[in-house]
This record gives sequence, C-alpha cells and structure tokens, in this order.
Amino acid sequence: MPKEPFEALPDVLNASHLAEILHLSRSGAYNLLNQADFPTLHVGGKKLVMKQALIDWMQRHTNASMNGREQ
Repeated sequence: MPKEPFEALPDVLNASHLAEILHLSRSGAYNLLNQADFPTLHVGGKKLVMKQALIDWMQRHTNASMNGREQ
C-alpha cells in the first residue's frame, strides 16, 4: 500500500480521522478500535491509533486475506 495518501494525516489518529480515512461511520471506527487485534492506544478516555500502526495493520490484513485466495 503506498504511504502517500497518508502523508497529510497527523501521526496519531482518533475515531473521527479513522472514520474519514476508511469511509466508516464513527460507530464503525469505534468497532474497529475495539477489536482485539487492532493497534489501539488508550490515552485517558480516548482511543487512538498511530498512523504507521494503522498502515501496518492494513497491510497485514490485506496480505492475510490474499494468502487464502487461489491464483
């Protein structure tokens, strides 16, 4: 996944950022932030994700889903 689309984003993303980036509702973003394998940071009462951790997570999940496909 090219990193260029993410360059203008802040290094730490909140649920609103995540919803906008991934075209999710805010509740969908919070569902993702609550997944056990998602790299969520808990700071005070906020749930955040580091931009690079999001990119890495997306690459791992994209590769995992492609590994199961026949070519």
